[in-house]
Amino acid sequence: MKRIHVITVLLLSAAVLSVSCSAVRKCKDPELNLPEQISAGHSDSLTIADVEWWKFYGDTTLCRIIERTLENNKDMLAAAARVEQMRQLYRIGKAQRLPNLSAGIYAENETNDYYDSKSVRDPEMGAKVTLSWELDLWGNLRWAKRKAGAEYMASVEQQRAMRMTLIAEVATAYFTLMALDNELTIVRRTLVTRDEGVTQAKLRFEGGLTSETVFQQAKVEYATTAALIPDLERRIEITENAIGLLMGEYPDIHVDRSEMDIDVELPDNLPIGLPSELLQRRPDIRESEQKLRASMAGVGIAYADRFPRLTFNLTGGLENDGLKGFFQSPFSYVAGTLASPIFGFGRKQAKYKAAIAEYDQARLAYEKKVLEAFKEVDDAVVTLRNIHRTAQLKENLRDAARKYVLLAHLQYRGGSINYIDVLDAQRRYFEAQIGLSNAVRDEHLAIVQLYKALGGGWEMEQQTDDTAGKADKAGKEKTSGRPKQKNAEE
Repeated sequence: MKRIHVITVLLLSAAVLSVSCSAVRKCKDPELNLPEQISAGHSDSLTIADVEWWKFYGDTTLCRIIERTLENNKDMLAAAARVEQMRQLYRIGKAQRLPNLSAGIYAENETNDYYDSKSVRDPEMGAKVTLSWELDLWGNLRWAKRKAGAEYMASVEQQRAMRMTLIAEVATAYFTLMALDNELTIVRRTLVTRDEGVTQAKLRFEGGLTSETVFQQAKVEYATTAALIPDLERRIEITENAIGLLMGEYPDIHVDRSEMDIDVELPDNLPIGLPSELLQRRPDIRESEQKLRASMAGVGIAYADRFPRLTFNLTGGLENDGLKGFFQSPFSYVAGTLASPIFGFGRKQAKYKAAIAEYDQARLAYEKKVLEAFKEVDDAVVTLRNIHRTAQLKENLRDAARKYVLLAHLQYRGGSINYIDVLDAQRRYFEAQIGLSNAVRDEHLAIVQLYKALGGGWEMEQQTDDTAGKADKAGKEKTSGRPKQKNAEE
């Protein structure tokens, strides 16, 4: 008998493993075919994502704004709440595999008054404890646990992706605000020069030393420059409001910021890392992968749902028709329930095929996300490279325009050129200053976008709660074509 029991267990275990493997046999692996380099001509073992670049700038004000944003941003707080929600749902999924213990106390008084019979009273009172346990024969509960774990980890990666996005948005708005401040300073400084030019032109015109055309031209230059101030002030206030919203503040706040260093020297080339590291760093890719795992678990659930479910119930307690002798009236019983679908008009099969189709959608979404990530990095590298060259050229242009203004003033005093030529030189110098300011701003923003595209700005957090466990072998086998990632069961 013992031998027969052992053989039965082995056969049952083999059947369970066979069903578990068959459940996901139609789930195709993602086809990535990763390139050898993230961007053409760039293959580095290091990456800029290893550096907290906002600290690299040495701007403590930016650091404080980022910290306040991560602490108070409403979307960030909502993401944290969703992580907690999915963590608790995962705990529910784990608990489903364990026995369920329930207890109850009851009292009833049944009265039977049948036809042509005396009324009969049947009182009953009792207390019982029931232990119920569903045997996970085909992996229903195991797949459900994996699905809940993957959904939990997807919410964690979603929170990390939001953190990275918020940091990039704050930095972008911050550098934009600094550039607007610098542009407003240039405009106001130029406006003072324009005002002096109008005064000189007026005096020379009234003294008969120059024509009215020069005087009117000076007034035009002054008015043109002055008209830029209201729009710049508007854009500054709107940008401050945008930063305030990110920090969870109401509008009309003053955002402390540093002054833009126009002559800052940024590196020509920044390390971008290896392709495999990109998949591991980008939280949005990791989120997409966890969704793929959840869809695969959904296929396993739909497949196992086609087979019988076996549930055992062990009940014991006390039962009597009165308090007298109640504690001397124990009872107990064991029941087993085998529930199996017989004829469901193809609902179970259709549900299984629908789960496979859902997995294919998740697989294609994952593949697309990987392609988008490599495109974003390449775009960011190309943008940074060309903007850096532009900034260098704009700096040369500014220096040349400054010398042009000095020479124009000297020649005007010497009588070799007209004052209109001086105004033209001043205009070119003004435009060159604005162009350089915008180029430096764009260079800062390009570094931010590259950093975001590389998935920097966050660290892998070790799971320390009871959600951490062992990775299932089936999941590893089916995801072997993707980089190893931490999930709720690993």
